[in-house]
This record gives sequence, C-alpha cells and structure tokens, in this order.
Amino acid sequence: MSRAHPIISITGSSGAGTTSVKKTFEQIFRREKVVAAYIEGDAFHRYNRFEMRTKMLEEAERGNKHFSHFSPETNLFEELEKVFRDYGESGTGMTRHYVHDDEEAKLYGAKPGTFTEWDQLPAGSDLLFYEGLHGAVVTEKVNVAQHADLKIGVVPVINLEWIQKLHRDRRDRGYTAEAVTDTILRRMPDYVNYICPQFAETDINFQRVPTVDTSNPFIARWIPTPDESMVVIRLKNPRGIDFPYLLSMIPHSFMSRANSIVIHGAKLDLAMQLILTPLILQLMERKRRTI
Repeated sequence: MSRAHPIISITGSSGAGTTSVKKTFEQIFRREKVVAAYIEGDAFHRYNRFEMRTKMLEEAERGNKHFSHFSPETNLFEELEKVFRDYGESGTGMTRHYVHDDEEAKLYGAKPGTFTEWDQLPAGSDLLFYEGLHGAVVTEKVNVAQHADLKIGVVPVINLEWIQKLHRDRRDRGYTAEAVTDTILRRMPDYVNYICPQFAETDINFQRVPTVDTSNPFIARWIPTPDESMVVIRLKNPRGIDFPYLLSMIPHSFMSRANSIVIHGAKLDLAMQLILTPLILQLMERKRRTI
C-alpha cells in the first residue's frame, strides 16, 4: 500500500452492482475534488471476445467444461498486480480498454470485443480506482489485494446474482435461459476458487439480500428491486467507524453484528456516501502529509 499514491479497488462479479458503486465513488470524487485514474477489470482479460469463444470451444473439446473469465488462465493477473504496484510506487502504470459495444468503438477507435493498445495512465491523478472481477485476488503467483489501500466487495446473495445475470443476458445479449444456465454452471468452480475468496480480503462488503422469494432463480420473472431488498454492510476493521451516527442517519438500519450494519436496499447510496467519504478523505489527508 502507498501513502503517496493510494489505490481503491471495487470487486464484484458481473451484474453484482459494481457499476452503480463506481458512480457513487465518482460523485464523491467530484464533490471532494479528487482526481482519479481509472482502470477496468475487463482490460486485463487475456483474450478478446473472439479469441475467448475459440478458446472455449477448444477447451470443451478437450473435456474442460469449466473454462471461464474468472480464472488465472484467462486473465493477466501478473500485469494487473504490476499496475497496482507501479502506481503505488510512482503514481503511474500501463492499462488499456476493452471495447464492449459500438458506442465505445467510436470512442476508442477499435472494434467491439477487442482491446485498445496499452498506454500510460493519465498524469496528475490523486488516486487509482479499479472496478472489476479481481481487485483483491490472491493466488500462488500474485497478490493484488496487498497493494490496495481500500478494498470494497459488492456481491448479492447467489440466487439474486443468478437472477440478475439471467435477465441481463437474455435482455441485452439475446441468450436463452438454457444458455445462461450453462454459463453459470461452467463458471461455478472458478467462482468458488477465485471470486468468493476475495471477499475475505476486502475492507468493506456490501451484500444485497432480497426480501422476496428467490428460491428458484431460473424461473423468476422480475429482478427484486432495492425496495424489496436489504443490504448487509460488513466492515473488516470497524475501529473508528461511528455506528451510532450511521444508525441515526440511515432510517430503519440496525446492527446485526459488532462489525455489520443492515440497511434498507433503497438507502445504499446514502450509506455509501456516509461510510466512504470519510475514508476517501483520510486517504487524501495521508497523501498530503506524505507529500
């Protein structure tokens, strides 16, 4: 970790809500006049969209039914750790962009499903912000988690995550329910081995829990709304967190454990603003004292 060049990482699987969390951070950065350099987890996939499809077919023919975007084989973990390390040491590093769609293709000048060229992060940033699948990954070869100053986990309970993926992939990608189910099954070993362990490394976890029946996520007609959810917020080290203040500011919140607060799903943005703003300001104050 670096006092002069702090790093914030947001970790959550696709559809978990990391994008909305990123927007909350952007609001805080804008309000507190913090300049962030951004890196995306997608940028550190090993294969582009077309290469990945080919690779999946090859692996399936070899009998590997669990080849997924979650594993070390399909990601550049060493390069991800290097950019974290480089930024912590010098405030810079190399990254690229994964082009998702036609809109981004116009922005970056590359075809959808491909990567842009590697390039230096913009100079003059106050901190590095990562959002993706592996912001706190630890394997036998790499330890990305050790380089981040603030690690946030965003994860719905598993049935809710499956519902969100089923609805998104069917709506946005035209997949059948059967195809999405196959994807979920294919990813499960890597999810257990490489995604779940990261949430023991994170400093704060936000876990959304539906309060409606999600017993069979594969037939759910609607995604539970924030009003139909609670959010469990777990702080790894609760020292310095003013829980009485949070309970007074967030209606109907309560403590479920000494380091966990439960809130209504619609109050997630408020809770994040209250919890994360002081932590970001602490990082900035520590940075100023170092400089």
